Amino acid sequence: MPIKIPKTLPARTTLEGENIFVMTDDRAVTQDIRPLKILLLNLMPTKIETETQLLRLLSNSPLQVEVGLLNTETYTSKNTPAEHLLAFYTTFSQVRHKKYDGLIITGAPVELMDFEQVRYWDELCQIMQWSKKNVYSTLHICWGAQAGLYYHYGVPKYTLPEKSFGVFKHYSLIPSHPLLRGFNDAFYVPHSRYTGTRREDIEKVPQLDLLTFSDMSGVHIVADRDCRKFFVTGHSEYDRDTLAGEYFRDVNKGLNPKLPFNYFPFDNPQNRPALTWRSHGQLMLSNWLNYFVYQRTPYDLAEIE
Repeated sequence: MPIKIPKTLPARTTLEGENIFVMTDDRAVTQDIRPLKILLLNLMPTKIETETQLLRLLSNSPLQVEVGLLNTETYTSKNTPAEHLLAFYTTFSQVRHKKYDGLIITGAPVELMDFEQVRYWDELCQIMQWSKKNVYSTLHICWGAQAGLYYHYGVPKYTLPEKSFGVFKHYSLIPSHPLLRGFNDAFYVPHSRYTGTRREDIEKVPQLDLLTFSDMSGVHIVADRDCRKFFVTGHSEYDRDTLAGEYFRDVNKGLNPKLPFNYFPFDNPQNRPALTWRSHGQLMLSNWLNYFVYQRTPYDLAEIE
């Protein structure tokens, strides 16, 4: 089944080129079906790239998904054309009266700042508070996961001795959890962050379950016991060349960055990276949509509470 997006969204051309079933608004209205309504709070500076990455994963489902794009009012991206934001994004004041099947909160390049120092922190707190009554299930990614764990449960983040940067091996701690159905015993996930969450802090919170872990990159997926909030510290949505782009950007800045771990074949930056994580990323998003959004959300969104 398709993912429903605006006809002129830049991601459409990329996704259709990958044979992903994209449905535009005019075609969707002819179908007698209620699509899942997913709101994407995009905090990344590279908004168009992030849109495409997450829409790709959301499309790998037999469900029709209607995605709305949300931007902060208290901070305007300097890296995304204003006309793109105006054409495709809404703000919280425009949607706060609505209800959604699901919400995705992305990462943001602000992790070395205290949460309260982030310009849009108060607005993000309002959105996370609103989500408790207006969204059935919320998926937090990378810094968004750290922010969600801190806001909802008081779980702190810590600055790492060095950047967690590369593609790391992970394993399941609760293999029977529906979010992990179909996962291999070991799977790979890209990480790119300077801060982390500690396992012992998660295990102190009785409402939380640690689902997946890496011996090198640490905490990966955390779920609340009601399965209405998920926190994912990695970037399964990343494209093949995303980490390469970050590495060469820092090289060009003269920062002498370390090579991303387990990424360039033979640790040679001239070699094309192998794509080793996409299947599990698609499976994770499909399981979230099916088991925790579609199967559980009331048909009438007004009944969410």
